[in-house]
Amino acid sequence: MRYYIVTLVAIMSFGIGFSQQDVADVKSFTLDEAIAFALENNYSAINADRDLIDARKQKWEVIASGLPQVNGSIAYQNQLKQPISLIPGEFAGGEPGTFVPIVFGQAQQMNATATLRQQIFDGSYIVGVQATKSFLSYSDNNKEKTQLEIRKAVTEAYGNVLLADESIAILQNNKANLEKNLFETQKLFENGLGDEESVEQLQITTTNIDNQLKNAIRLSEITRRLLNLVMGLDIDAPTKLKQNLDELAVLQTDFDLIETELNIENNVDYKLALNLNEQRFFEWKLAKSKALPSLNTFINYGTSAFADDFNFFNGDQTWFDSSIWGVDLTIPIFSSGLRGAGTKRAKLALEKAKTQLTEAEQQIRLQTKMAKSDYTLAIEQYQTAKDNLNLAERIENKNQIKYSEGLASSFELRQAQTQLYAAQQEYLQSMVEVINRKTELETILNN
Repeated sequence: MRYYIVTLVAIMSFGIGFSQQDVADVKSFTLDEAIAFALENNYSAINADRDLIDARKQKWEVIASGLPQVNGSIAYQNQLKQPISLIPGEFAGGEPGTFVPIVFGQAQQMNATATLRQQIFDGSYIVGVQATKSFLSYSDNNKEKTQLEIRKAVTEAYGNVLLADESIAILQNNKANLEKNLFETQKLFENGLGDEESVEQLQITTTNIDNQLKNAIRLSEITRRLLNLVMGLDIDAPTKLKQNLDELAVLQTDFDLIETELNIENNVDYKLALNLNEQRFFEWKLAKSKALPSLNTFINYGTSAFADDFNFFNGDQTWFDSSIWGVDLTIPIFSSGLRGAGTKRAKLALEKAKTQLTEAEQQIRLQTKMAKSDYTLAIEQYQTAKDNLNLAERIENKNQIKYSEGLASSFELRQAQTQLYAAQQEYLQSMVEVINRKTELETILNN
């Protein structure tokens, strides 16, 4: 049981969805319905959609950077103390060798300019546009991985709620049987027909079962809240599960899945590793493109006005127009090895990404074999646990009869009961294992 508590706590790492639901409404879900609901309402799913939208906006941001750009500017200056210039005195009728102070221009000035710039050639822009497709692919694959993780988390949480509920039902039945045995044994002891040890043995067993029942009830509340969390419901919202554990285990037993061949290109981790390779490739191309020249053109139009007072918006104000057209060409000539070092580092990063891709492929193939083995083992253990439970029930029933007839001791009865309780828990957990191991295999196969 501790293993499943740890699993439940791990589920909390996934995003908590938000849904404005009336907590008075009881919602019922099959496992598939719970997964579908979570994919719409889980926080991680919602943010994955936003990331995809953001990626599309970034794509246009890159493309638009190479399209015509128009900027306007307005400037106003007021020379509170105008600068003085000196001109030769003879220009103003003075003596040669002397200078006359003079102020040029007017104190206030206003300019308005609009400039159109167009990129003609830039290697980094071309690489950036090419890389946008890879970035969009990464966002799609990241969303797909998020959905697979949510699906896995919901499946585990759903199974653990059923496990807790089934445990409560079994423990309540066990407790009722034990209390009946304890009552009868206590009466026999009080009437001198039994021994005190038999009473004490049953008291120990009853106390242990009672503690397990209380813990199962607490765990049931926690698991249901965790399922609500993963699905995107308020944690206190009442939910009802339409399927029971045995039914779900039977549905999740699929021998055909074990025979399914891995298509490595469908695996989302492999897709993400490919995206990393593409990213490193474009980073390498970008580093190389920095050695290429860039060419831009521009044209602007402006107008200026001058005055001693702020009367620029008067109808009689004179404005002087100007316009410039030009081309600028930037040619990288010498960088002291800066560009070369950057290109080599980008190339090394690309080679590392290729190695990581090969490693990822091998790991995924190994994970597939392990997942198939684990799933096969889970199915086998499920059937074994079911058979063992039937045997344990028959053994315990025989010991109950022998004990009531005085042919078996309380110690023998307790052993049979303990064996039965262990078989019950193993059976419940074997069903959860089938459900979880199938989900793991489906996640790897992306089936």
